[in-house]
Amino acid sequence: MSLILLVEDEPQILRALRINLRARRYSVLTASTGQQALDSVSTETPDAVLLDLGLPDFDGVDVLRGIRASLSAPIIVLSGRSELEEKIRALDAGADDYLTKPFEIDELFARLRAVLRRTPAEPPPPDPVIGELTVNITRGTVTGPHGAVRLTPTEWRILKLLLAAPGQLVPRLEILREVWGPEHEHHGNYLRVYFAGLRRKLEADPAHPRHLITEPGIGYRYQP
Repeated sequence: MSLILLVEDEPQILRALRINLRARRYSVLTASTGQQALDSVSTETPDAVLLDLGLPDFDGVDVLRGIRASLSAPIIVLSGRSELEEKIRALDAGADDYLTKPFEIDELFARLRAVLRRTPAEPPPPDPVIGELTVNITRGTVTGPHGAVRLTPTEWRILKLLLAAPGQLVPRLEILREVWGPEHEHHGNYLRVYFAGLRRKLEADPAHPRHLITEPGIGYRYQP
């Protein structure tokens, strides 16, 4: 019996879809906010996700990216947004299908059966490790033997760029553009300050880092 994660903030729609899913012998896990959806995929492994984009707490596409970062199962977006740009944005973020509201229930289940028939994708990679610390990108946590390590939002943005390309050089200009914007490309001092802070928090020996490596004059690298 397939387990479906249903993410929908409208109670009537949630109830109707849950009833229809159960009538077709699917197991159903529900969430009415983006945070509940992200929490669900951190503890459960649904076989497919039905995701409404109009959530009350987070942008639906950000939730989609978060789910996709930790789950290889197919995701069908259910949305009242019919613009082509919105569909492209969702598909680029990791959706497998996109169905515009209102929709016919039979069409939804035909699409669900279709994505469930597809060959499963490779399982997501394990959480990145920095020494004795484990980084959960989806939940935004760093934990180790002594508990949680708190990072600032800017430190998180920098760290995620490096973790997305393990072992690869990330040019300093790319980090400056992605984190602060193109107008800050000449502010290399920002990176020196923030990398010093990240190493103090994440490296066992900040003066001799083994994981957050500087390539002088070029950029930075996360070495697993």
